[in-house]
Amino acid sequence: MADNHGNTPAAWTAVAVAMLGFVVGGIALMLSPVNMTLFWIGIALGVIAFPLFLVMAKMGFHGSRDHH
Repeated sequence: MADNHGNTPAAWTAVAVAMLGFVVGGIALMLSPVNMTLFWIGIALGVIAFPLFLVMAKMGFHGSRDHH
C-alpha cells in the first residue's frame, strides 16, 4: 500500500481534470437548449483524466516522497 494515500501531483492533477470535466458537462446539461458540444468536451475531459494520471505516474509524479 502506498504511504502517500494518493496525495501526489499525479493524483491531484487527475482529480482536478476529472472534476473540471464534470463541471463542464454539468453546465452544458443545464443550458437551454442543451449544448451537446460542450457536454462532449466535458466527457472527454473526464475520460482523459485516468490516462493523464498514468502518464504522470510513469514520469515519477506519483512516487513516495522522503520526509526525513
